[in-house]
Amino acid sequence: MSGRIFQSVIVQMKEATDRIIGVIDSDGGIVACNELSMVGSRFGRAFAEISEASEPVTVIDGRTFKTLGGMNAEYDYAVFVEGEDEKARCICLLAAIAFNEAKVYYEEKFDKSSFIKNIISDNTLLVDMFARAKELRFDLNAPRGVFLVRQVDKVDSATIEVLQGLFPDRQKDFIFSVSDTDVVLIKELSPSTESKDLGRIAAQINGTLSSELFVKSVIGVGSIAKHLRELAERYKEAQVAIEVGKVFDDGKNVIHYDNLGIGRIIYQLPTTLCEMFLSEVFKKSPIDSLDQETLYTINKFFENNLNVSETSRKLFVHRNTLVYRLEKIKKLSGLDLREFDDAIVFKVALMVKKYLNSQNHT
Repeated sequence: MSGRIFQSVIVQMKEATDRIIGVIDSDGGIVACNELSMVGSRFGRAFAEISEASEPVTVIDGRTFKTLGGMNAEYDYAVFVEGEDEKARCICLLAAIAFNEAKVYYEEKFDKSSFIKNIISDNTLLVDMFARAKELRFDLNAPRGVFLVRQVDKVDSATIEVLQGLFPDRQKDFIFSVSDTDVVLIKELSPSTESKDLGRIAAQINGTLSSELFVKSVIGVGSIAKHLRELAERYKEAQVAIEVGKVFDDGKNVIHYDNLGIGRIIYQLPTTLCEMFLSEVFKKSPIDSLDQETLYTINKFFENNLNVSETSRKLFVHRNTLVYRLEKIKKLSGLDLREFDDAIVFKVALMVKKYLNSQNHT
């Protein structure tokens, strides 16, 4: 963080007191002071003592100190005022308030994590994004993965801490919460990273949260962002992946947008169009007329790639029994599942029905 921010506040305080006021960083170096000759000098071990002190205000070697808060969990700056008396304490407390306001404003405006969060939320204009990326020294063209971690049933506040342990590079990987249940990871990738590698990263996240926090999670994965400006779109993809996965891949912990297939298309269709499609496909009798045993048989038939022999073996029924069931389905629906084109229509119809059921329950 630039010492100029603190220095500008000190300039405004100059006429209010004759005491020396300044700010030191975590190494004890003076980054701002109303006595300009002191800027750049060092207080040695002062910051370690301040951080470990139990009192909010600490007196060391004739100076009064108070740490500055902000967006980071750890203290990285402290304000000091010359003197050990009550006036020094009062000035120190008031100065800390002013410096904290300046520090938070700066971090919100220029902090990398906040910058990324604003990008995925579509709160940054393209021209501003390029300007701030330059200020923060972002590599615009570095490939990045977007992972949306949604905690299910149980929410643990330690989730962010666990993820930061997995991905400790605070300059390249960014982790933050976007709601009570959702945490986002933006991870910089190597140029050779492929789409399938994102699935392995997501599986690692899921396994770690499950083993360390006993948290069940569903992780939506967007496509690889090849430019910083693509992050917002990739975040939306991760959101869509979770929503579509709830309908068509219920039970999966990792859902990749690239693997959603036709489910992604159906999810974007209006319900009226879906209802028209079902009525046109099932002219003889509605899809609801199929009982659970018949639907189970159909799904097994699809799982085994329309192979009658393999499906009958998995169902533990005679081949002729399965053929009889398929003929029954043909009479009810007019579709012969042994024919590839009919099978495709029926498969899509089942997915459309599943989608409509999910919409009726929301």
